[in-house]
Amino acid sequence: MNIIITGLITGSMLALLSIGFSLIFGVARIVNIAHTAFYMIAGYGIYFLCVRLGLSPVPGMLISVCAVTLLGLLVYTFLIDKIREHEAAVLIATIALAMIFQEAMMLIFTGDYLTVSPLVKGYFSLFGVKVFNQQVLSFVVALLLMFILWLLLMKTRLGLAIRSIAEDREVANLMGMNDSLLAMITMGISVALAGFTGAVIAPLMVLSPYMWMEPLIMMMAVVVLGGLGSIKGSFIASYILGFTEALVVFLIPKGAFLKGSVALIIMILVLLLRPEGLFGVSFEEER
Repeated sequence: MNIIITGLITGSMLALLSIGFSLIFGVARIVNIAHTAFYMIAGYGIYFLCVRLGLSPVPGMLISVCAVTLLGLLVYTFLIDKIREHEAAVLIATIALAMIFQEAMMLIFTGDYLTVSPLVKGYFSLFGVKVFNQQVLSFVVALLLMFILWLLLMKTRLGLAIRSIAEDREVANLMGMNDSLLAMITMGISVALAGFTGAVIAPLMVLSPYMWMEPLIMMMAVVVLGGLGSIKGSFIASYILGFTEALVVFLIPKGAFLKGSVALIIMILVLLLRPEGLFGVSFEEER
């Protein structure tokens, strides 16, 4: 039961991160390595607002997510948009950006491990396993956010425009769609997803300036496993790797540090056997 609970929570967090990453890549072909750094900043934002300033958790979370989303839009406008046609430059710039964010958090909050109080306290027992209410809340919020994103992409005119740009950028431009504006909106949605992930996961883990690195490795493994740019593939691959990580931690307690290595091994195997990812073909057909 512990494996199932941990796998569901880890898989949901990876799904939120990897779907946001896949979304901006699918629409604007932007490989945003700083994606998980935005997740880190959201976590620190909640700590600052709730612990240092004494704000209530819910307003603190919403303000932090909005601030991170605004930061993402500024980064896109003044940095990424200027170089987005040069993929290597975007890659290097976002790596540098993530390191700048890391050092900024180090300067402001030092390298000490910090914690945030859970939104809902307490726990209950399920089949003899202690389940914290915050874990349930994080899982439900993650599923709710993914459902809202699905509604946005599949049931709204904005979602139709985003999917059109992702499918054929040139034709969408010829039909009068503003490619740059849609890319900026998609960047905002992508960073907001990263911010919400940081918000719901912050009470379950300790904050540190390096906390963006491990989820970055797992997120890249998810994206490769699911198929680069495939939202459906990212969703399914997130739970595959989430349960794989939980199995490694619970079945080999002394080898828990190997969970990142296992994810990389899976990524390498997929690249060797099926370079387009497990769901790459299905996604292309779907598109």
